[in-house]
Amino acid sequence: MTNSTTIINGQVLTHVDEEPPGTVATRAVDDKPPSIAVTREADDDKPPSSLALADRTRLFAHVPEASWRDWRWQFRNRITTVDELTKFIPLTAQEQAQLKLVTTKYPLSVTPYYLSLIDAADPDDPVRKQAIPSFQEITMHDMGMEDPLEEKRDSVVPGLVHRYPDRVLMVLTDICPMLCRHCTRKREWHNGGWVRGEAEIEAMLDYIRQHKEVRDVIISGGDPLTLATRRLEEILSRIRRISHVEIIRIGSRYPVVLPMRLDDELCQMLSKYTPIWLNTHFNSYREITAESAAACDRLVRSGVPVNNQSVLLRGVNDTVEAQLKLCHALLRTKVRPYYLFQCDEVQGTEHLRTPVETGLKIIEGMRGHTSGLAIPTFVIDLPQGLGKIPLQPNYVLKKTGEGIIVRNYQHRIYHYRNPKTETATSRRRNGNGNGNDNGNKVPFPELAPLLKSEQAQ
Repeated sequence: MTNSTTIINGQVLTHVDEEPPGTVATRAVDDKPPSIAVTREADDDKPPSSLALADRTRLFAHVPEASWRDWRWQFRNRITTVDELTKFIPLTAQEQAQLKLVTTKYPLSVTPYYLSLIDAADPDDPVRKQAIPSFQEITMHDMGMEDPLEEKRDSVVPGLVHRYPDRVLMVLTDICPMLCRHCTRKREWHNGGWVRGEAEIEAMLDYIRQHKEVRDVIISGGDPLTLATRRLEEILSRIRRISHVEIIRIGSRYPVVLPMRLDDELCQMLSKYTPIWLNTHFNSYREITAESAAACDRLVRSGVPVNNQSVLLRGVNDTVEAQLKLCHALLRTKVRPYYLFQCDEVQGTEHLRTPVETGLKIIEGMRGHTSGLAIPTFVIDLPQGLGKIPLQPNYVLKKTGEGIIVRNYQHRIYHYRNPKTETATSRRRNGNGNGNDNGNKVPFPELAPLLKSEQAQ
């Protein structure tokens, strides 16, 4: 039996192909509302006092609270056309025409929840830049590459990328709740909505079983949390049965763009297959709301640590102030700032990219002015699949014979001494060599019996 998925009128449908081929049954994915555990205390639903709830009433006052909190309602009601978008964000006739042209190449999809975070009156709003198409996506389209990281080249079986010796990347779907304008897999948007079938999943797992050096499995997409909880559990349980796999990582932006997905049912399921780490993708402190904080809290309480992998984006988070606000808010939300990625050289994203020097200046501006825990590692994922390299400001000014000359975050200069190394002469002098001078002396006489015992052996 194999599965595939398509989207019809915004509804995700899974097709189950029984043998013989050609007999197709169609059902809505997870068409029942999320289960809500009755064991939770009422106070658990209250947002942290320092964070505001998403402003549903501003744009979606007509939506009942129960529907708003249902992640499946949010997914089914994504805004996917420019005509729909104009109901929420004012656009001139020229802007509408331009964006319609963009969406013929790079589609639009944004959840009602995430749309409610946008300041519609501000064309430079950092949340808007990530979700709403820009005409520059096609006017600057000739810059960059379709697959800069060459994932296709490193795919050992369809959907499984093996680039680093001890880890693999499983791409389970190309479906996301939101199409981020800076997406590194923007090339997949042309292919419609798909989910890997059973035969493809088994081929990936079989490869992992045969390669015992693989200790770390990263599940990505699209967004793997788009899969039904029961389907995701099937895959996780099969990975967990592979003895040499130590950790599982899930890459998901659901905590940011549709936090309702992280319900009790999902979190309780994930807790059964730890150690699982979830890497998410907050880019602006404006994205950290009571809903997203509660989602991350549920994950952490379920034994799933949460890391954040930001992308450095022009006009979104490309200042020291913006990064400090983001990283401090992340730590308050129990999320560790992990990576700050230089935006990849992807076609259709050139307008969002910054010079590498911008990232270096941000890290330098943060160092010494906040906890090291709040400072992510600035990373370039090199084109041609050459891997990630961390970049740091240059604090080493010169190497000397005795150590190094360094500067600190205040630009104060200091000579840092390396430890002295024993020379052959000093070893003979201390009784550790073959020389005749003081051949049996040791620096501390009380250690002589131990030395004789060691030499006897």
